[in-house]
Amino acid sequence: MLRFKKLLEDELENFNRLVIFAVSYSGKKDIVQACQNISKKVRNGVMEPNEVTENVIEKELETKVTSIPSPDLLIRTSGELRISNFLLWQLAYSELYFCQTFWPDFGESQFIEALQCFQKRGRRFGKRI
Repeated sequence: MLRFKKLLEDELENFNRLVIFAVSYSGKKDIVQACQNISKKVRNGVMEPNEVTENVIEKELETKVTSIPSPDLLIRTSGELRISNFLLWQLAYSELYFCQTFWPDFGESQFIEALQCFQKRGRRFGKRI
């Protein structure tokens, strides 16, 4: 808990950086509720089915309550090699970094290692080389 408190205090000093914690969040549920909202709009004649685009879906996601863009990097701790139903839509073009360190022990040196790994990657955002 002390590390979490320190992280938040440090974050307040760095307004140009942002850490987001998603507590009790489900990526599948987020996509389903977005589709349900869009379905209601189509049923009520507010929009046509062919007007449903990626942008329309994105605007209906629970995570669009802020102007925060999709993550550039997801750091997955504890040796798990999955995203565990986390930000399924938003992680489409995110870089993924997996490490063996458990979250409570994840510190500055592990963070720097993740960032160095991220810097070496060639981001294509779905484009072919």
